[in-house]
Amino acid sequence: MAGGALVYAGIGVATLLAALLPRVLGRVPLSMPMVFLGAGALAFTLVGALPDPDPVRYGGVAVRLTELCVIISLMGAGLALNRPFGVRRWSTTWRLLAVTMPLSMLAVGVLGWGVLGWGVASSVLLAAVVAPTDPVLASEVQVAEPAEDPDDPGSVEDEARFALTSEAGLNDGLAFPFTYAAVAISAVGVAPDAWLAHWLAVDVLWRLGCGVLVGLLAGWGLRALFFSAPSDKLRLAEHAEGFVALAATFLAYGLTELAEGYGFVAVFVCACTIRAGERSHGYHRVLHRYVEQLERLLTVLLVFLLGGAAVGGLLAGTGWREVLVALAFLLVVRPAAGLVGLARGKTGFRERAVISFFGVRGIGSLFYIAYALQHGQFAEQEAIWRVVALVVIGSILLHGITATPAILLLDRIRLRAARARHGDPSQAPQTPV
Repeated sequence: MAGGALVYAGIGVATLLAALLPRVLGRVPLSMPMVFLGAGALAFTLVGALPDPDPVRYGGVAVRLTELCVIISLMGAGLALNRPFGVRRWSTTWRLLAVTMPLSMLAVGVLGWGVLGWGVASSVLLAAVVAPTDPVLASEVQVAEPAEDPDDPGSVEDEARFALTSEAGLNDGLAFPFTYAAVAISAVGVAPDAWLAHWLAVDVLWRLGCGVLVGLLAGWGLRALFFSAPSDKLRLAEHAEGFVALAATFLAYGLTELAEGYGFVAVFVCACTIRAGERSHGYHRVLHRYVEQLERLLTVLLVFLLGGAAVGGLLAGTGWREVLVALAFLLVVRPAAGLVGLARGKTGFRERAVISFFGVRGIGSLFYIAYALQHGQFAEQEAIWRVVALVVIGSILLHGITATPAILLLDRIRLRAARARHGDPSQAPQTPV
């Protein structure tokens, strides 16, 4: 009984802190995930009554919890974007998806095979698992919320925040084909004739196409219901019910998964489609705020459990090669691939540097590894968990410390440029942002 009471009290404290910390921390170079990662490590070290948070042992639970957190965060990311969809408007995003992501995966696969000495299946899985940037843990460097007047020039997102938000929204689903490739290789071997045709036809073309199509259809249908229903009683935007965002999330995800498509893609596409309707309507803010609050609670839980797992044995046996690979990815691979992908784009050097460096890894990576290990046959399961945990924990710490100062610096430079455009040459930056 005492153990249960302690858990309830802890949940109450954690929930209260989830509401207070984003406001208390403000411009301090410290993120909420950092605080709860440390709290989880401390709690599971000192309190013996807490249940075992080992994701290797409880892989099924890890899949469901991380899956829930990711799809809710994808809905929030899509609803937050003010910029209308377009090939040119989203050009930075396409560069990150088409160039940066494949380069990162190739480099990680080589590191897994050459430095860690893993087999092809495990190396491909590692590359797929760390490929997606995270919409959950990157709130400091992402778009905040839907603007009241998205047509106002002052509400246009800066390129860094927009790129990191839209990239995270899309590449969480685009990592799935490569996860399936790793699972297939683990089961039937490397020979392409045993898996490549099915992978291209089903795991790439069908599942991606299905995710986009169902996301669009669900978004159009829900958008009509929210804003254009013939009766005020059915027009949900008039009633400001924020929890309806969950209906949109679960409907798009569930229907797509039933059709064996990529639900992650569908949820983000659905959110962007809803956002495109009645863009100045305040209901978008209502939906986003509800999703954001729920996402924050789930993030607190998962990061807390990750901290507990880290001190409970998940990182046991970690060697210097695994640490080296994790650091190489965070400090070299992603930044270098980002700079290559964004070269000659419309961003200035400082924006390119920020976008390239802040490829935050987090809950999405934890989902993919838990999912793949439930469906494949990988010889290096514990080693894969160690490397991915090191990457995620390293990202929480590294990006948590540096995100606020970097974004504040970009904002100051941007403000000086805006003042210069309005007739104060002394405020002009010496180089492009």
